[in-house]
Amino acid sequence: MYLEISNPMEYHAALYIRLSKEDETIGPSQSVTNQRSLLEEFVQQHRLSVYDTYIDDGWSGTNFDRPSFNRMIQDIEAKKVNMVITKDLSRLGRDYIMTGHYMERYFPEHRVRYISLLDGIDTGIDSTANDITPFRAIMNDMYAKDISKKIKSVKRDKQRKGLFIGGKPVYGYKMHPTEKNKIVVDEPAAAIVRRIFAMALSGQSCHSIAWQLNSEQIPPPSVYAGLPSRKGRYAGLWSSERISEMLLNETYIGNMVQGRQVKINYKSKKCLKQAPENWVVVENTHEPLVDREVFRQVRLLVDSRKTTRSRTYDYLLKGIIYCHECGARLTVSNRKTSKGEYRLFFVCKTYQRFTKAGVCTCHVIKVDTVTDAVVSKVREVCQSYLDADKLLPLAENALKENEKQNQTEQQFTEIQKKIDLMTANLDRMYTDRLEGLLPEADFQRIFNRIKLERRQLELQQEELRSLLKTPLNNSDKAKELVQNFLESACTSRELLINLVDRVELDKEKHLEIHFRIPELQHFSG
Repeated sequence: MYLEISNPMEYHAALYIRLSKEDETIGPSQSVTNQRSLLEEFVQQHRLSVYDTYIDDGWSGTNFDRPSFNRMIQDIEAKKVNMVITKDLSRLGRDYIMTGHYMERYFPEHRVRYISLLDGIDTGIDSTANDITPFRAIMNDMYAKDISKKIKSVKRDKQRKGLFIGGKPVYGYKMHPTEKNKIVVDEPAAAIVRRIFAMALSGQSCHSIAWQLNSEQIPPPSVYAGLPSRKGRYAGLWSSERISEMLLNETYIGNMVQGRQVKINYKSKKCLKQAPENWVVVENTHEPLVDREVFRQVRLLVDSRKTTRSRTYDYLLKGIIYCHECGARLTVSNRKTSKGEYRLFFVCKTYQRFTKAGVCTCHVIKVDTVTDAVVSKVREVCQSYLDADKLLPLAENALKENEKQNQTEQQFTEIQKKIDLMTANLDRMYTDRLEGLLPEADFQRIFNRIKLERRQLELQQEELRSLLKTPLNNSDKAKELVQNFLESACTSRELLINLVDRVELDKEKHLEIHFRIPELQHFSG
């Protein structure tokens, strides 16, 4: 340590300490106590003022989203800190990209002097140690990558041996009280799991099972495990998706199923779902909750219902109509009326999934009734906003342009005929030349002339083609063109989607239309 601070009174230092679980295996030299002692000795020798000490214990160097590190950055932003001191560069981080960002960009832009004691790095002075900093960062990154590979290899080996390495076992099991990496039956939850399989075997659908569990107020797996509840309309409730996932999980027949997801790499927290053939499945590792034959029969029942979900219905308001109370999209169901006819009805999706949970109401109403009301209102707004007299000159110009377009199409066709004729002549000339009926000199002279003329026609044709790209309305009369637009435009889904952002239906069957264009909101009242 040969660093010198010529003006110590100008600095407010941050002592940053980081220790990961991997560092603990190296030895006591990396401990928090050792790092703190080294940093405090340095600041005392150089009479530096310490603003605060920031400690991230148990955090990987590849992850820069650390609580104390973020707190230090906030203090730098607030201009409370203008010097950062670490034991070595790896304490700052092991991701060479992010380390380089802070070293080369962030710290200099915020006038922060960075010092790494054991590496001899000091951004406040010019030194050879600063020049090789990028290489040190890359070496630290490679170390982290190597550690990640070793940890991944150990975890994969444990998975192949049927040892549980996850955070929490699936619903129905719990961690063994004494043995590591082993799961045992959690009887209260296991009873619910057995009941779910029994209901599925009796023919009940996943939706029906979820409805029954919710009606009995049985807590779902996340609530039972005490995990943070997700936000939204379905928080704290069973869903058909959750039931379906449980019914297909081989863990319940005694097989250890792991490796469903894998991290992208050692620098990212994001995980990617794996295809079932890439899962690590080890048979007979723990006590089963369900008989294998029962599991097989239930899987057949679940798979047989997958195709029934493929039926969809097309309707004008699809994707833009919502429940006013809960905010969920309204879905449709095909129901039989009192006259024995089948009609599409809107129904609140939340109510449909959690009928007895009291989350929302049904909002049942005919799709045609709502569609007619929306179209009528949109048409009324458009006619109030658009002046037919002002549209008339536009329509007349369109008809004139249409006449020009017809002339252009005719001209385009005539040029094409000339080009085809010239091409046929060239083919005959080439045949005559091969048969010796046309001398080479005459062939070249005539060939070049016809080729030049054909090229000129092709250029004219390209200009005409650009004029024909945008098709025009073929109405015969301008007034009919305007009237047809005002009467039929609102039934165009493409136009409706561009005009209307969302339609809300409340429990009293009242409609609220939200237009995308602010001017139309005024006319909608």
